[in-house]
Amino acid sequence: MWEGMDAVDWAALGHNYGSAEDVPDLLRRCAGPDPDDAVDAAFDLLNLLFHQGGWICSAAPAALPSLLRLAASPVVPLPSRRVVLELVSRLAAEAGRVAERFLDRGWQSAWEQALPEVLVLLTDPASEIRRDSAHLLGVCESPGEIVLPALVRCWQAEVDPATRLDVVLALGKAVGREPAGPRATEVLEVLRGLLDAPEAQTRLAAVHALAPADPDLPVHQVGVLLEAVRDPGVELWRHTSSVEAGVQGVHQWTAALFTGPSPVFTLGLLKDHPDVDQRVGALAQAGGLLAQWRSVSAGLLAVLAARLDDPAPEVRFRAAELLACLGPAAVDHADEVAVLLGDTAARDTRKRETVAEAALWALARMNDPRCVPGLIELMADTRSGFAAGSAHYPDTAGLHHVVLPAIHEVLGRLPDHAELLLPAIGEQLDAVTDDRVLDRLCEVLADWGPAAKGAVPQLLGLLEDDRTWAAAANALAGIGVAGNRARDLLLARSNSGEARAAWAYWKVSGEPGPALEALGRADSEGGITRPSLRMLADLGPHAARYADRLRALASDNDPWTRVEAAHALWATAGDFEISVPAMTSAVQELANGTYLPVMLPAVRHLAQVGHAARPAAQLLRGVPARDQRLRSNGGWRGFTQDEAIRAALEELLAACG
Repeated sequence: MWEGMDAVDWAALGHNYGSAEDVPDLLRRCAGPDPDDAVDAAFDLLNLLFHQGGWICSAAPAALPSLLRLAASPVVPLPSRRVVLELVSRLAAEAGRVAERFLDRGWQSAWEQALPEVLVLLTDPASEIRRDSAHLLGVCESPGEIVLPALVRCWQAEVDPATRLDVVLALGKAVGREPAGPRATEVLEVLRGLLDAPEAQTRLAAVHALAPADPDLPVHQVGVLLEAVRDPGVELWRHTSSVEAGVQGVHQWTAALFTGPSPVFTLGLLKDHPDVDQRVGALAQAGGLLAQWRSVSAGLLAVLAARLDDPAPEVRFRAAELLACLGPAAVDHADEVAVLLGDTAARDTRKRETVAEAALWALARMNDPRCVPGLIELMADTRSGFAAGSAHYPDTAGLHHVVLPAIHEVLGRLPDHAELLLPAIGEQLDAVTDDRVLDRLCEVLADWGPAAKGAVPQLLGLLEDDRTWAAAANALAGIGVAGNRARDLLLARSNSGEARAAWAYWKVSGEPGPALEALGRADSEGGITRPSLRMLADLGPHAARYADRLRALASDNDPWTRVEAAHALWATAGDFEISVPAMTSAVQELANGTYLPVMLPAVRHLAQVGHAARPAAQLLRGVPARDQRLRSNGGWRGFTQDEAIRAALEELLAACG
């Protein structure tokens, strides 16, 4: 098994953690008498030789012969053999993806010499090894002319149901690497014939195998797909090497076959089903679809509302959470959501979020006053399924992150109900000892603006405390002139050199002097920062002396700096010629459906500029008609991003006529 291994200068080779001199010992341990230690050694090799991919290290081709001998040896514990084959699969797939400069020059010849041993593994007595080998032959880059004959023979001889599914998928991938010709035609005919196979999962595998070369096939075979993924036999995929997933994973994998909005498939999944996993999986797919496409909302709303009385708490929670994401578009179902406000059933998650909390969030997004009592109660509760702080999730196509926001993110959206919520906020302000909680409460008051004026007396008290004054100043700046009673305290802090206090003083009093002095000090000490740019814009003509500095910053490489400087230049000096092109440059890709967070303030600023921003309006005129959601985040935040940028676009287009 170890032939030639000792002749390798392992110390001269490298892997993801440095010298490869530890590789021989790990290879030997993979075949050791202790099964647990053998698996541990195999996983260590997986980490050392592959880690997170991105390159093929010099130790990989040297280890490949020994890895395949381990995989083929019946005396090696089966779990260890499988991990070793997983490592080889990952390396073989990565070798076909990475740029040449990241591929060790010895890999290709090592792989070509090893390939016959992989083909032999298709006849291994262990079905698990045959599955892993078929998967390996599917993901590697070896030409179809080499691997197809072996895969066809395997298909003809194979009797294990899960292995047969892996072989079908491998045939589909391998035939895609085969030039057009008799062999490719023969394999494609075999795969097309499997569309009428008696086993539902075989038909599903055939669609997946054929879809890369025939993108319209899933649409034509949607009935076949739905029958298979809703069939109890879908659990067979858990045992495959290519998919290794149950109901929800197969739903996700199959939904990815459709390009663009695919409500027919999702609506098919959402039909009633006795299996809870099926119903949960259907809602997961509905979330992924809604997160990407706006047009499907109308067709899914009623179906989501129908799931609010499902017997399973997870289904009720997900239905309410999706209605929360849709927010204003789902207001017609507010009464049905409100029924769940007393539903204390919890999800089987670490945070144990309740159905009632999802309903509360949904009503808040609908701006429905029935959310207020529950939010007041939650503010006094130490246990909550709402997030502890602001969290951001990636925008992942076809995937929806099912999460609740933080309480302050919910409250900040409810200025219409400030009068009812302020007493509870006041109690929190009196009792809070955590500076982070205080900052969030004051952030809510700032978001509410003048509607939060009832909190001014308590904010005055916080202003007198050296620990809490800054948070209070931020809240008062948001409240504006309604917080005028704080002017003397803020002026005293301003005179002590506190720029934040000077800024809040300007906002509540309308007197720019202290803020301009603070800006001057900041400029002389460290230059104009991004927060300073926002202050300059708000000061308008009072800060006109900074115009030359702003013109320079309006061409900065950082888009945030460029946008804020351009806005400040327009606000202080009325300069359209530089400011409008600078802000427009930040939204160029929005016209193509790409959204970045900097685009929202850019569009809002352009809307303030008015008619002079017509070049930007003309560029973006077609964006509101785009069906794809404009977002950079996943979860609920992606929906609110889409709403916000579209509202800003409406303002821009209206301002420019």
